[in-house]
Parts: sequence; C-alpha cells; structure tokens
Amino acid sequence: MATEKIILGIDPGTTIMGFGIIKVMNKQMHFVQMNELMLKKYSDPYTKLKLIFERTIQLIDTFHPDEIAIEAPFYGKNVQSMLKLGRAQGVAMAAGLSRQIPITEYMPKKIKMAITGNGNATKEQVAKMLQSMLQLDALPNNLDSTDGLAAAVCHFYNQGRVEVGKHYTGWDAFVKQNPKKIK
Repeated sequence: MATEKIILGIDPGTTIMGFGIIKVMNKQMHFVQMNELMLKKYSDPYTKLKLIFERTIQLIDTFHPDEIAIEAPFYGKNVQSMLKLGRAQGVAMAAGLSRQIPITEYMPKKIKMAITGNGNATKEQVAKMLQSMLQLDALPNNLDSTDGLAAAVCHFYNQGRVEVGKHYTGWDAFVKQNPKKIK
C-alpha cells in the first residue's frame, strides 16, 4: 500500500519568503514546487506579516501539507533583523497551527548539514545539491525558494529520528513547550 505525505518547507523573511514543497511516496522524495513571496515593495511591516500569513494559508489550502518544516531564525550581528525574522517565522507558524498542521523548526546549520553534509555550506552549494537530488532543470535567481525547499528535504531526512528540532502539533503543544513566552 502506497503511503503519501506532503511536506511544506518555509524560509521565513520579511523581504523574501521562500517555500518549497515535496511529496514523499514510499520513502521516495518528489519535487512539487518552489517559489518566493516577494515583499520588498511593501514598506509597512504589518502588511508584510499579513501577506506572509495569507500566502502560507493559501499554500496549505492548495497543497494540503501533512507537515511543515521551517527554518529557525539565527542570531546575527543585527538584533533588529533577528526580531523581524522571528516575527515572519511566527506568522508562518501561526498559519500552520491554525490548520492543525505539525510544525518542526530547524536551525540553518542543521538544514545545510542534511543537504550537503556541511553545516557551513553556502546557499549556492545547497541549491546545487538540491538541483542534483531532485533533478531540477534550473535554479531560481533568488535562492530563498531553494532554502525553503531545503527545509522540506531536511525534514524528510530527519523523519523517525528521536530529536529533530522543536516540534509543535498545535497551540496547546506550543504553549506547553514555551511557557516563558506566555504571559
């Protein structure tokens, strides 16, 4: 009996949100789609968050993913950038949670390690490896969509492992696992 699962991978961002979708059939990965939500032209941060939420809901309603893999924000030199990324990630997670879809977040190094074997790989190296793995004809100009696709592929490779990252099955699970974030 064939088992099928759809995984939506998201690379959250307030300038570009990348996403990729794979279908898993009988333990084999198949490319479905990757694309980007371009947010550069919007100056209002709240409009960007609204668009991220709406696009994520649209992807969920169109492709009916069984699981969502999302790249976790990483701490860089600019705290404001990290806060913006965290908001973008939170809005995408809220969209998934509102539809009761399990979400797992992965650190960027873990995603790169899963795809290339090197946690310090460049975006270009990750994209080229995905192109080879999934037999993609061409790569997009912006590599945010391949980053979203990489999150989905990372999740595929980490299924069945005891510790894959933070995993939320709904609001109750999120609240239980993050008591310090709730006031």
